[in-house]
Amino acid sequence: MAVVRDGHDLAGFLSELKRRSGLSYAELARRTYTSSSALHRYCSGHSTPADYQVLARIGLECGASDVELNELLRRWRDVNDGPPQPPVEHPAPARHPAPVNQRPAARRRTGVGVLIAVALLLVPILSASSPDTGPARAEPITAPSWVTHPSPVSAASFGVTLNSTTGAMPSFRIGSVRLWDSRTRWANLQPRRDRFDWATLDRLVDGSQRAGLPALFVAGGTPEWAAPNSPKTAYDDDSRTGAPDDLADWDRFVRAVAERYRGRIEAYELWAYANDTRFYSGSVETLVAMTRQAAAIVRSIDGKAVVVCPSMGRLWHSAGRDFLLRFAELGGYQHCDAAGVKLHQRDAADPPETLMQLITEIDRVMHAAGVHPPLWNTGTTYDLPLQKPLAPQRSADYAMRFYLTGLYGRKFGLARMYFYNWGSSRLPLVLQAEGTAPTEAAIAVETLQRWLAGARLRSCGQGLAAGLPGNVWQCEFIGETNRRLVIRWTHAGTADTTAGPGAESVTRADGATTALRVGDPVEITESPTLIGYR
Repeated sequence: MAVVRDGHDLAGFLSELKRRSGLSYAELARRTYTSSSALHRYCSGHSTPADYQVLARIGLECGASDVELNELLRRWRDVNDGPPQPPVEHPAPARHPAPVNQRPAARRRTGVGVLIAVALLLVPILSASSPDTGPARAEPITAPSWVTHPSPVSAASFGVTLNSTTGAMPSFRIGSVRLWDSRTRWANLQPRRDRFDWATLDRLVDGSQRAGLPALFVAGGTPEWAAPNSPKTAYDDDSRTGAPDDLADWDRFVRAVAERYRGRIEAYELWAYANDTRFYSGSVETLVAMTRQAAAIVRSIDGKAVVVCPSMGRLWHSAGRDFLLRFAELGGYQHCDAAGVKLHQRDAADPPETLMQLITEIDRVMHAAGVHPPLWNTGTTYDLPLQKPLAPQRSADYAMRFYLTGLYGRKFGLARMYFYNWGSSRLPLVLQAEGTAPTEAAIAVETLQRWLAGARLRSCGQGLAAGLPGNVWQCEFIGETNRRLVIRWTHAGTADTTAGPGAESVTRADGATTALRVGDPVEITESPTLIGYR
């Protein structure tokens, strides 16, 4: 997008952005939570916003590019009496790592000195901390800002994968469950061609229904009898990685499951880790055929069921993405309602916001194939249990931000997040081991869901493009009573911000709420903070 050149002052620049957007003063005021008269004063030069974040919201609604947002900032500074103090980023506390925070080279524009100058001004280097809780990856962490028509935040977005066979469900608030690592693989459910064992899956489906939680069933793990010459999977149930020698066996299995649980299972994930030879070693062509046949069977039996294409992992690696691309090129995603992907940090200690890099990589692959199915994040890496545990406070922060990053990824089609997992105690981040009380992390996830009950997501932004310090992220919502809500957090360290016009309260993750007055600073930390507006 070309930079607006008309006008040498802030008002002329802002007025041209508004003209180009085609929005009326009334509509732009409604979208930016200002008044029409205030917008008219800004565009005519009769007054200037005291807070750059107001300008940033106006610019984003008008479709301003990153370069134009920087130009807005420069002109805003020029019309003030001396340079205003930029938002101050503080070094991270000792228990948190703080990587150097810079904009990625790929997003810099050559010949735009002001962009680099402003980035250097607003994004100081954060000091590193002691590694007692595990070092985060020292690399730039950024994501594009976006605004869209408000859309509901579904309770089902907050999912967990069950690591249990008992039928027990989480005792903290959650929105959906995924059935995997629960002894419900194909090999467990059909130990012989002529015999099914439904006991475990019956318990799990019954439990999810009692709890009012939609269930995602995951297929995978070919029985030994169906592919006797195929390699064994990574599991201890003698399941095999290959496709069945006779695909008619696959069809009969899918039909049996769909018929038994019609109307009781919400969705079907048609394989797990399909691009990892420890779980699937057949050809891409055969996987597409299995997907096509299974989708047709499920839909013929349960027209309301959601069909999720085989989930793909190893997506940090080009080989994993190449398999995904090939599956897409062969038409695999034409048969499904959603695509299963494995979104996880490279290391459990890395900030959850690093997932945005992976989400954008997946989006590029889908774009190259000419498909854009909704994405369901259905898991993590098989190696996760080998990674070091996180400290309790970091676990709580990361758990909330895992789901917030999922909401941030909605711009790229990310529709659902399943945390891995519920039930086990042998993971870096534990929500609740079966038979024990929920951890601080689980309570934090419950807090986030209470904040967003009945809310609609309107925008997400990060760093300079959102008028924030470089380490600050935020998502904006319309609450159940049409009240504006903003959640802010940092990926490392702390930062001082202001909440902007109309802010009336700040609520921390621990439940503490403080009243706000105009101009009050709001310190943002790695624990998400809720800002409420009148």
